[in-house]
Amino acid sequence: MSRRIGVNGGTFDPVHFGHLRPALEVLRACRLDEMRFIPCHVPVHRDSPHAGATQRAEMVRRAIAPIPQFVLDTRELLRDAPSYMVETLESLRADFPSAELVLMMGQDAFAAFDRWHRWPDILELASLVVTRRPGAPPEVPAPLRPALWTGELGELPPAGAVGMLAVTQLDISSTAIRRLRAAGEPVDFLTPQAVVEYMTSHRLYEDVTDA
Repeated sequence: MSRRIGVNGGTFDPVHFGHLRPALEVLRACRLDEMRFIPCHVPVHRDSPHAGATQRAEMVRRAIAPIPQFVLDTRELLRDAPSYMVETLESLRADFPSAELVLMMGQDAFAAFDRWHRWPDILELASLVVTRRPGAPPEVPAPLRPALWTGELGELPPAGAVGMLAVTQLDISSTAIRRLRAAGEPVDFLTPQAVVEYMTSHRLYEDVTDA
C-alpha cells in the first residue's frame, strides 16, 4: 500500500489547538501515515506573520512533539517567494514520488479554492479533505462538485477527489491569542504549554498592535 501523507499548511502565528485537533482527526479518518505541518513563509491570501519564520517553526515543532505521526516540514520557509500550495505539492511529489498526498483545509479556504493559483494542478497532485463544523452543510464551489467524494475517507483516491470531514471545532484563533498576549492576558489551554512557554520566553506578540 502506498504511503499516505497529509499536508497541513498555514502561517501558524501561533499554532494552537484549533489547528492540532482537526489535524489529528484527519490523520485518523484518512488513515494517513503522517501529517506534515508546513508553515508558510510569504502568505498569498493574508497579511505577513507577526512572528519570524524560525519562531513559528519552533512553536509548531514543540506543539506536535507528542504525536509521532505529526511532522514539521520547513520547505516553504526555505523558499524566499510566495507560498503557493501547488509548488509545495510539486516539491513533495518530487521527494515522495510513490506517496499519496492528502491536502487538508478548512471550509472557508475551500470556498475560494477555485480562485487559488493553478488549482486544477493541485487536484492532479493530491486529493482534498475539507474540515467543517458538525451539522454544517458542505459548501462546494461549482467547478469542484464533480470531484466530491462520498465514500470512506480512508479509501480516498490518491488525487482528484474532495472529501468532507466534520471535525471538533474549537473557537480558538491565532488572532485572539496575539491580542491576549498584547494585553498581558494568559493564553494557557488555548495552545500547548510548550508553545505558551516559548512565547513567554521570547516575549512574542507582547507589542502587537494590529493583531
